[in-house]
Amino acid sequence: MSASLVSQITDKIINLAKEWHNRPLEKVYPIVFFDAIHYKVTSEGKVTNKAAYTCLALDITGRKDLLGLWVSEAEGSNFWLGVLTELKNRGVQDILIACVDGLKGFPEAINTVFPKTEIQLCIIHLIRNTLRYIASKDQKSFMKELRQVYSAPTEEAALIALDRLEENWAKKYSLSIRTWRQNWAHASTFFKYPDEIRKIIYTTNAVEAVHRQFRKVTKQRSIFPNSLPAFGWMMH
Repeated sequence: MSASLVSQITDKIINLAKEWHNRPLEKVYPIVFFDAIHYKVTSEGKVTNKAAYTCLALDITGRKDLLGLWVSEAEGSNFWLGVLTELKNRGVQDILIACVDGLKGFPEAINTVFPKTEIQLCIIHLIRNTLRYIASKDQKSFMKELRQVYSAPTEEAALIALDRLEENWAKKYSLSIRTWRQNWAHASTFFKYPDEIRKIIYTTNAVEAVHRQFRKVTKQRSIFPNSLPAFGWMMH
């Protein structure tokens, strides 16, 4: 596909994309997944990393709805604050549950705009961060006990399992245990809900699946000349 053809396609798509991106939204979304996908862009003769911020919602009927895409520099909570403000300006009055990764300051940004929203940290991301500090020889045993925490039937049972995990491993891997303690308020939200809801909100896999679809249509270009073609390709 030639560069001129890509430009022609982008020119056709971009106005439709802008119209879609500014459309009014529902007043309430039960669940919204927030995540970013990263790609490389040429800027002033240099290759830089850009982030495409993605908001994927489940509406009150259970239908998936991509609320928008925003392209900016590397992912940060300050930019997310602007995204959340835009969602509110487009008509969103409340989000019941927001599912996010472990980006620092993100929960606070969400609650600044939507103070009643409950935050659920992605358990898969939390597990990955935990394993970074565990020696490979101990990972299997550690994970067996950690699984008792996030798969517990109730939050009370999960805390008992976390106490047991700390008792057995704190001397060796105190940093890993501290990761769960410090994030518990937002990591444990899913315990309030039945299994059907837990399976949906305990991970950001839903929006990551959308990103995998983006990769399929952008993988032919490892570096984009600017952000506009990348946005157009993803929208297409």
